[in-house]
Amino acid sequence: MSETTSTGPLTGVRVIDLTRALSGPYATLMLADAGAEVVKVERPGAGDDSRGWGPPFVGPDDALESSYFLSINRSKRSVVLDLKQEEEVARLRRLLADADVLVENFRPGVMERLGLGTDDLEELNPRLIVLSITGFGEGGPDGDRSGFDQIIQGEAGMMGITGPVDGEPTKFGIPITDILSGMFGAYGVVAALHERERTGRGQRVTTSLLASAVAVHAYQGTRWTIGGDVPAPGGNRHPTIAPYGAFTCEDGWINVTVGSEGLWQRFAPLVGLAVDDPRYASNRDRVTNWDELEAEINAALVGEQVEVWMARFAEAGIPAGRIRTMDEVYAWEQLEHLGLIDRVDHPTAGRLELPGAPVRWSRSGRRPAEAPPRLGEHDGDVFGEDAGG
Repeated sequence: MSETTSTGPLTGVRVIDLTRALSGPYATLMLADAGAEVVKVERPGAGDDSRGWGPPFVGPDDALESSYFLSINRSKRSVVLDLKQEEEVARLRRLLADADVLVENFRPGVMERLGLGTDDLEELNPRLIVLSITGFGEGGPDGDRSGFDQIIQGEAGMMGITGPVDGEPTKFGIPITDILSGMFGAYGVVAALHERERTGRGQRVTTSLLASAVAVHAYQGTRWTIGGDVPAPGGNRHPTIAPYGAFTCEDGWINVTVGSEGLWQRFAPLVGLAVDDPRYASNRDRVTNWDELEAEINAALVGEQVEVWMARFAEAGIPAGRIRTMDEVYAWEQLEHLGLIDRVDHPTAGRLELPGAPVRWSRSGRRPAEAPPRLGEHDGDVFGEDAGG
């Protein structure tokens, strides 16, 4: 393999990525952003499932690229292997013998059928760290079920707390359990790499969409486990703090978060409310009387534009923010300042703007973003003399 020229704290770490769709590719995206060399192994013909997910697609008709795939596969290298063929599995084994990390999100049992079970991999490369991401976790009554994001959102209680007040369960606007399991998986890999510095040995790291969803229940989980209260969809309201939510202005929406009594004392006069109104005297009172409070705040805010209220709240030190559409987000100067838009040149799709990496390292830097790969683009670079089989 040719050496990577990336910067970042994981420079020199080689990752073999057998994953598809989102959870695994998001984990390897994070590792690539940190400087790792990620070799994405795809099946012949179609490649990663997400290459076909759209619209939107970009590029010429004979080389269309899915914006879904492009969003999560920057700075990776693509090779094609048919893992139904023994000789192709043998080529994969040769890659793994020199790798630092393997990431897979196959259904339970697939790796064993390929002859790449835990014992096989440890014998092949004792330093190899293996990240396995499943839907419902390994073993147990549901371990063999297929885990897709929306299914897990429902099963793990997320849809049960999302949506309008008294409304139907609603999924997140992004595939949150896929992304979370990718993030937790990448965290597990980095921890295992650190441990390997001490022991010289790799290990198996496991996570799941279900585990990741439960891990971020936070106070919504303890409302039940400690308080005995089953959370329900609360719309844009915070379940334990008021006023804390979204309100209507003359020309749009605004979020306002009044998270302390000191903030309430400054906020109430701005919207024509008495600080000592017995209905709203304490946070507990305000949560109890949320319906009335929300109606009164909306009645006050709807008479002025968002910009007017943003200025008033800023002057009073009240935390507030516009509710932006996606096009407004990517036109926001703050994103440009933070470098949160990666601009790369794709050989067929042209100039692309991608959501950028959120983390920076002051000494080791961040790897410069590279265009997501075309299917099999790096077969020759990665396999070298082995490219012919």
